[in-house]
Amino acid sequence: VIREYERAVVFRLGRILSKQAKGPGLILILPCTDTFIKVDLRTVTCNIPPQEILTKDAVTTQVDGVVYYRIHSAISAVANVTDVHSATFLLAQATLRKVLGTQSLAQLLACREEIAHSIKAILDSATEPWGIKVARVEIKDVKIPVALQRTMAAEAEATREARAKVVAAEGEMNASKTLKQASMVLAESPAGLQLRYLQALTTLAAENNSTIVFPLPINLLESLGQKNKGG
Repeated sequence: VIREYERAVVFRLGRILSKQAKGPGLILILPCTDTFIKVDLRTVTCNIPPQEILTKDAVTTQVDGVVYYRIHSAISAVANVTDVHSATFLLAQATLRKVLGTQSLAQLLACREEIAHSIKAILDSATEPWGIKVARVEIKDVKIPVALQRTMAAEAEATREARAKVVAAEGEMNASKTLKQASMVLAESPAGLQLRYLQALTTLAAENNSTIVFPLPINLLESLGQKNKGG
């Protein structure tokens, strides 16, 4: 009896009996002439252990991943390869090292999904004659040397500080431009200058200070001096 997720490849006198695998359900096997091999069609999880990778920019990293695949043709999986699962595992390891070796460390850290899609496409094409369908590839972890981690952290901190200084400088420049424009407007409008002076006096009067000194405008002192001379 063949289960729902299984198929049986039947051999009669050493030859595959038909172009399609048998099952699920009850199949007929002749004791003297027939043999069969069961094939599981469920999705298989293939964990790739950490692989030492030399990236394009000569950085040594350790990368591990996982490949999800299933057998879609039981006859191809039996007739075209000795051990389909072992062959797929070894090919996944080799493909991972080959593809990642063409990437820089920055690309490897920033473009995991795109790299995984590229590995999936290569594996899917290479394992098609074995009756394999690759469903998904994931890059799980990327490990870099501790010294390089510290260097990258220091570089990122320096970049953040530089950006903060640039933002502060731009803010000061914009503020100085605004003050310059305001001073030009007040210089062209004596009435506006007097209004600003009165606003300043109002602000001082609102504060709870024990002593308040009111400065007098120079033009007011000049006008008083002219009146004294005239008198």
